Amino acid sequence: MQDDNILKMAEMADTEIKDVPTLNILICYLLYKINRPVGKEHLYDIMINTGVVNYFYFQDSIDYLLKNELICELKDEDGLDCYALLSKGGACAKELKKYAPKSYRDKLVNAALRYFARLKFEQEIKIEYIPLEKGCYTHVRCLDKNNDLMDLKLYAPDMGQAKLIGEKIMLNPAGFYSKVIELALSNEEVSYDLSDN
Repeated sequence: MQDDNILKMAEMADTEIKDVPTLNILICYLLYKINRPVGKEHLYDIMINTGVVNYFYFQDSIDYLLKNELICELKDEDGLDCYALLSKGGACAKELKKYAPKSYRDKLVNAALRYFARLKFEQEIKIEYIPLEKGCYTHVRCLDKNNDLMDLKLYAPDMGQAKLIGEKIMLNPAGFYSKVIELALSNEEVSYDLSDN
């Protein structure tokens, strides 16, 4: 009896969506809010990494949405395989969104925004780790379309600390770059008092 109660409580605490119709609405809603085609791998990462969906339900939902012409497959300008929302899917997102819990809708949209921001940062900031005999460099490059805005090597005593530096930079790459520029522009010559006391 007690084991049955524990199992029921565990099922109630499970936050994973286990019904495909709700998942169909959530995927349509997410594509509607993003308002552009989303790479197949990107959509998979967003949905699965939130912990809201498992692979099998996700795949069942995608199959249903494609078969019923709520979404379609296409290639973007870079040749990346994408999913795009069709008009039927847009209507589903607008009219049926109330049938998918708001907490899930918000969680997925926020996860997508963070995901795409991270992708943008990864295109603008390149970090590599260069092992040395003693220690390691964290090599940071801030990229623009035609130029490197910054190319910097930071020394760390070991690979673990070098990776920590890289992770901290990637939390807010624009902030890191602006602080380096601000420091460089506000740097002043140190004046020394050469008089004998």
